[in-house]
Amino acid sequence: MTDTPFTLPLGNEAAHRRFRAALDSGAMHHAWLFTGPQGIGKASFARAAALRLLAESADRADLAPGFAVGEAHPTRRLIEAGTHPDYRALVRLPKDADKPDGELARSITIAQVRTLQPMFATKPAMSPARVVIIDAVDDLERPGASNALLKNLEEPPTGTIFVLVSHAPGRLLPTIRSRCRQLRFDRLSDDAVRAVLRTALPDAAPDELDALVRAADGAPGRALGYAGLDMGALDAAMTSLARDGDPTTTTRSQLARTLAPKVAQARYEAFLDLAPSFIAERAAGQSGEALRVALDAYDAARTLAISARALSLDAQATVFEMAGLIARLAPPRLQ
Repeated sequence: MTDTPFTLPLGNEAAHRRFRAALDSGAMHHAWLFTGPQGIGKASFARAAALRLLAESADRADLAPGFAVGEAHPTRRLIEAGTHPDYRALVRLPKDADKPDGELARSITIAQVRTLQPMFATKPAMSPARVVIIDAVDDLERPGASNALLKNLEEPPTGTIFVLVSHAPGRLLPTIRSRCRQLRFDRLSDDAVRAVLRTALPDAAPDELDALVRAADGAPGRALGYAGLDMGALDAAMTSLARDGDPTTTTRSQLARTLAPKVAQARYEAFLDLAPSFIAERAAGQSGEALRVALDAYDAARTLAISARALSLDAQATVFEMAGLIARLAPPRLQ
């Protein structure tokens, strides 16, 4: 999610309370696995929890209950400056170090994991605790980086708490999962998603906000990735296809021409993400033959979205075909 660092995210209060209880117990497990769909606030909570843990470990004075740590607190200032000796966060780095806003590498490399070893060779510097966040542990280079992390989980360095963020824990090495205490995070309600989006996008028009809430599917981070892409227009086009069909192919052709150019790549990618979800949502309200048609369209849409990316299919033809699958949802006389 794109919130400011160390802001406690909305939703998943039960998970927050469980971690708070573990922190209060004075016997923290050395490795935590935060699991759940991408974009629901796991990494945001990991940062807030790490800050609070280190702040409490250093000095509990002047800390209110919960997870808040004031901007002037020394621990927060050091972490925000990137100079806290007992805090590390491993993420995917830009492919080109000279282009920090460019495309990210596919993996968190073994070299990145190995940069932790000098820190582990000594005790924590500022308190009895240190924290290492890996966001996301699913991105670890395999087998090298995963095995390097596993060794540290098997023989945890003194005072070290690992917080591993995972969107797909089933893909992790079973030996990594078995050494972690899992904390499950769930999708947010539409009201909670809307509250997050209102804060992050105060200038968004109401119809755009409505479209982003639907696109979020309970994950505000996902919706924020679509901000500025005129999701309201995409949502309106899909709704029109599902309601009225497209017997003359006019709507399909127009949508394909709009999304095919290189300058529309981000909206094209968003359409590939959203179309299967849109069909699935419509299928939930159907029965009988209409349900069978919708389920078949959903399966075809998922396959097409995957193939379009894996095989670099022609964008215009892909959009036209995907829009046709949505049009199948219309009553037969309108298709």
